[in-house]
Amino acid sequence: MHKETITYVDFNGTERTEDHYFNLSKTEITELEVSMPGGLAEYLMGIVNAKNVPEIMASFKKIILSAYGIKSADGRRLEKGEEISKAFTESPAYDVLFQRLFLSGDVNTASDFINAIIPQIKDDAAQSAAENKNLTVVSGTAQ
Repeated sequence: MHKETITYVDFNGTERTEDHYFNLSKTEITELEVSMPGGLAEYLMGIVNAKNVPEIMASFKKIILSAYGIKSADGRRLEKGEEISKAFTESPAYDVLFQRLFLSGDVNTASDFINAIIPQIKDDAAQSAAENKNLTVVSGTAQ
C-alpha cells in the first residue's frame, strides 16, 4: 500500500493535510494487464514513448482511481468503489495530486507514484502467467 500525504485548501478555505491510500491487489493488476493492449507495462511505455498525452492522462487516472481507497480503522481492508473514487476526484486533494503527478514538469514523479502502487506484484503476476502455460488470454478474457 502506498500512502500520499496531501495538503490542500478545502471549499471552506480551510487548509487540510490528509493521508490518502493507494493499493492494487494482484487480482487488480492482472485485470489491468489483460485490459491493456500488450499488457500494462508495455502499453504504458508505448503511450509514453509516443508522447500521447491524452492517453497517458486517461490511463494514469484509471490506475490511480483503481488503486484509491479508504483504509479501514482496523487496517484489514482498503475500501474501494465507484462512490469512493468519485468522492476523491471531486475533492481538492485529487486536484493537488493530479497537478503534482502530471503538471509538475518532472516526468519521474508520475512514474515513481505508479511504481509505488504497482510494486513487484506486477512482476509476480507476469511470472505466474508465464508459468501457467494452460492459461491463454483471448480478447481480455482468460480461457
